[in-house]
Amino acid sequence: MLSKTYGLLSRPLIPNISCQPRPLVPSSTALRQRFVFPRALSVQTTLRSQESQSKTDSPRRFTYHAAASFSSKKNKFDSTTDVFHFNPYNRIQTQKRPKSKRPASGQDAFFISRVGDTNAIAFGIADGVGGWEDSGVDPADFSHSFCDYMASAAYEHRSDATGVSLTARLLMQRGYDDVCKDGSIHAGGSTASIGIASEDGRLEVANLGDSGFVHLRLNAVHSYSEPQTHAFNTPYQLSIVPASMLARAAAFGGAQLCDYPRDADVTQHTLKHGDILIFASDGVWDNLFNQDILRIASQRMIDIGAWKASDGGILVADNLLPYTQPKLSLQRPFTLQSGLATQIVATAKLASISQHVDGPFAKEVQKYYPQENWHGGKIDDICVIVIVVSEDGKPEAMTSKL
Repeated sequence: MLSKTYGLLSRPLIPNISCQPRPLVPSSTALRQRFVFPRALSVQTTLRSQESQSKTDSPRRFTYHAAASFSSKKNKFDSTTDVFHFNPYNRIQTQKRPKSKRPASGQDAFFISRVGDTNAIAFGIADGVGGWEDSGVDPADFSHSFCDYMASAAYEHRSDATGVSLTARLLMQRGYDDVCKDGSIHAGGSTASIGIASEDGRLEVANLGDSGFVHLRLNAVHSYSEPQTHAFNTPYQLSIVPASMLARAAAFGGAQLCDYPRDADVTQHTLKHGDILIFASDGVWDNLFNQDILRIASQRMIDIGAWKASDGGILVADNLLPYTQPKLSLQRPFTLQSGLATQIVATAKLASISQHVDGPFAKEVQKYYPQENWHGGKIDDICVIVIVVSEDGKPEAMTSKL
């Protein structure tokens, strides 16, 4: 089973730590056991949208309809249970959950939370670094606690009281600080992709490591994140490294790679009515290309009428509430956002166990190690957050020529 390497590199390499010397021509088995290659992001052509100008000076307000889905690499995926429906009015726990209350997402974790008493939302993906298992550490303890602490910090944030606006990087810092203070977590690490979407349609993303996001607009990939890696099998990661391990590294002349929230890539985005945001762990990005994600979303949006194909291009439905609000008659709520999330997870799950269809991970192995004749997907935990953006009131007419 593939695992990421945690952030310790040394000169020379430290024995009995998961950063081991790499053979010049590693075997296929060794590759699968030791190395995770940075995911390939397919080159996208972004269609230019033609947007009419607003005829009013009144402030625009946006609502975010969110859901998450997940699948542990050890379990079969069940779309009826492995899904989370976000309700902004639900209270967020102010303490981290016990292990028995965690979603069945393995070492991947997620959170979605309202920001204080506003209609802004904060959300994120954290992927526990599997290399820590070699040292007897459960990577899920770091990632799940990290997300619980960020959810609590966002929910309790009050800008009027503190005078400080909540940013994606600040939220990541608060979550990391709380994990470091947690006496039950002695070691571990995690990547992170954190977003905050404000009421006026602004999105800020702080991305550290090889989790990431794709922003879809009008049948096109509008923007996407780039992975951060130090080397093969070593993504950027927040971590807690025990003092004994640091001392051992120093004795062998080692150098610690310790990443912090300040190392995250921070980007700003302007959202529009009908946009779709997909945040996911590398269990998705190693197995699906951005165009695969777009194809799934576009087909469903057009099928249900949320995006409408016309002679002039793609038109977003004026009112998205019929698609984003759960029907009360259903025992298990189903929405556009939850349907997209579960479909992406199901597709990535199938791709991960395929031995014939080459995904981004396989393409990277073929690029750097062509002699390995690597084909198929990469089995891993999978976690996805989907957010459908809608503008309150009558939105601008938006079209894109196909």
